[in-house]
Amino acid sequence: MAINSLLLTASCFTIAHAVSISLTPAANAPAASGISQVVGPSFAGLGIEPSNLFSFTGGNTPNQLSINLLQHLTNYSGAPPHLRLGGNTGDHMVWDASHQGYSLAKNPNQEETNPTPADGTVFGPGYLEALERFPKGMPITFQLNLAYDMGDRLEKIDEAAAAVIDGLNNTSLYSFEIGNEPDLYLEGWQQMRNGTWDGTTYTQQWLERAESVCNNVLKPRGKNCDFFEAAQTASTIGTTFTLSDLANAGISDAINGTTYLSSWNQHDYFYFVDVSTYDITLNIMMDFDRTEDQFKYWTTEIAYAQSTGIPYNLREMANVGPIGLENVSNTFGAALWFLNFYCYGATLNISSVEMHMTDNSYASPWQPIFMNGEAANVRPSYYALAAMAQLLGSGNGTTRLAPLATQNSYVRAYAAYSNDDLSSLVIINAQQVNASAADKGGIDFDISLPSLGGQTLYLSYLSADGADTIHNVTWNGLSFEGDSVGSASTVQDQSGQTVVLDSNGAATITVRDSQAIIANLGARLGSLPVEVANSTSSSGSGTSGSGSGRTSHKSSASTSGAAPTVSTSASATASATTPAGDVQAAAASGSVASASASASASGTAHSSSSKTIMLTDKTIFTVVLVALVCIFTF
Repeated sequence: MAINSLLLTASCFTIAHAVSISLTPAANAPAASGISQVVGPSFAGLGIEPSNLFSFTGGNTPNQLSINLLQHLTNYSGAPPHLRLGGNTGDHMVWDASHQGYSLAKNPNQEETNPTPADGTVFGPGYLEALERFPKGMPITFQLNLAYDMGDRLEKIDEAAAAVIDGLNNTSLYSFEIGNEPDLYLEGWQQMRNGTWDGTTYTQQWLERAESVCNNVLKPRGKNCDFFEAAQTASTIGTTFTLSDLANAGISDAINGTTYLSSWNQHDYFYFVDVSTYDITLNIMMDFDRTEDQFKYWTTEIAYAQSTGIPYNLREMANVGPIGLENVSNTFGAALWFLNFYCYGATLNISSVEMHMTDNSYASPWQPIFMNGEAANVRPSYYALAAMAQLLGSGNGTTRLAPLATQNSYVRAYAAYSNDDLSSLVIINAQQVNASAADKGGIDFDISLPSLGGQTLYLSYLSADGADTIHNVTWNGLSFEGDSVGSASTVQDQSGQTVVLDSNGAATITVRDSQAIIANLGARLGSLPVEVANSTSSSGSGTSGSGSGRTSHKSSASTSGAAPTVSTSASATASATTPAGDVQAAAASGSVASASASASASGTAHSSSSKTIMLTDKTIFTVVLVALVCIFTF
């Protein structure tokens, strides 16, 4: 057992270790049970409600908080996260080339007379200019308006599609959606359709619009027409909008030799206010069995998608919809939920997961503007995104995940593989302990890796004072809360956090309740350059990890705490020359062109107030303290 584990298990401390869990991951991917396809670097994505885009991008003044936070993720994984720009409001927006400025506006030429008209709002060139502020190569899934159904509907959708294709040059248009949640079009609060409306009718209208955009927009620009996702459903339980219903209606068929469907696309929320039949609590959210039970039906849809050979994306997801819940969605417990769901989704062979964001949602990983009396800020769940990005980046486009049995509904573990060799262990202990608790328990994880005896595991911690913590979270020693623009800074030294496997490949890692660890073999996460091929693509079907593969190039990125622009040159290489002592200053100033990934990721595992004593470079002091506490205790 490593020294830090011995210290933590000393009976005189307030951390109790009532249980231990054994983990015996396979040494290579082919031997791993439940191994996933390759998880692309853009897998852990985000979604923005279309009407809220300017809150995240900024208007006349760019929103540097959003830009920096997205760039950090790009640096860590080697590619920008996939962004879906879609939601209910996208079915109320039409293109107007004459509309100027960074704003949406009421449509002066509105034709529909519904209470919520599908052409009630216009967006113009400024909308796309603002979107272009996001990281270079960011894959974008852009929603086109299906709800608008007047006589000029095809002209309207063609105009919007052409504007988007021509207007996005820094970011990378990955696919179009046509409509949002058509299974809800008959609901009285929006009433997008009247009369007969079902999956077959939807398919017919979807194909009509896809064909028009194909012939009038995509082909003239030399683009393939398998560029559309379907069906963006809220839920298909008891409806005629299941994937098999739509396939039987012909949505995935070739028409006159042309196939329009590039991937399946569905939505879900773990909990939805006024729809779910129970009251959500932080503890319920942190019970991962509850998440898997809620998502069980969706796994049948994923299985069907896999049978078609067409990738499956979960383009709208969150822990609580529609706009989260205070003291649940904005807590550190939500960060643990985020990290687990991304890992869980990957093991189901979902090609990409987008967590939905609105400017007023507590479930958004950051609040982009002043809202509800609170300034823009970074939320705990963003740290889970950073952790996932560094995990994926460490595999350089080859990462695969496999679940490990834990027999505990609040605990999950995953083995990560790079180039088919075991590279990391992800351990999430979501047993709830709040910041105010004097006694913070933990679990000993007994690791068995017989073929890897003598090797070193480097521990990176996702940590806060407790599950109910809202601020002062750390991942891998990094904080993004030191200023108003999300700069990354190293606030803890985790360089001493290692565990050496004994000659039999055994070791014990202790994970405090309400904490997660990624144990990486051979090097600290974020310490090596990241080079990824197909960097603008999300993970796709099979093991290619490239989705529909619109573009193909190699990027090399520093994974340090700060945010340089990722090079898209095939010959680009990451510089890793900044000494460890210089990284915090470089990150704080934003000058990181050559910041060392190794140095920046060398933070500590626990905050000073975590009530947990861990091994640091002040080992002598710690050992003396242990002795004194034990003497006075007994």
